[in-house]
Amino acid sequence: MSFRLLVLYFLIGGCVVSAVTYFGSHGKGQLAAFISFLPTVSAIALFTIYQASGSQAAGSYAKNLLILLPSWVLYIVAVIWLLPRLGLVPTLGISVSIYLLSAFLITRLL
Repeated sequence: MSFRLLVLYFLIGGCVVSAVTYFGSHGKGQLAAFISFLPTVSAIALFTIYQASGSQAAGSYAKNLLILLPSWVLYIVAVIWLLPRLGLVPTLGISVSIYLLSAFLITRLL
């Protein structure tokens, strides 16, 4: 992978995080969520995987995004429920742990 592509990915990721933070911190949570859900990162990853390894590898990546969706949903539900009760840092620690554990279990079962 070329250094130029890595710089491009870094810039795109930084722009997305900056936009989400800006709009989210200005009370525009719906717009921030919309931006964070734009498939920019997964689309770029899909493109680069396809370029490097073809349609089979890109298809496998897309399939596994869908397979891990339940883990992501558990993570978000945990954040919504725990954040007002525990604050940010404990919530993120627990929620990420739930994601990792559920993702591990899902990948072991399939």
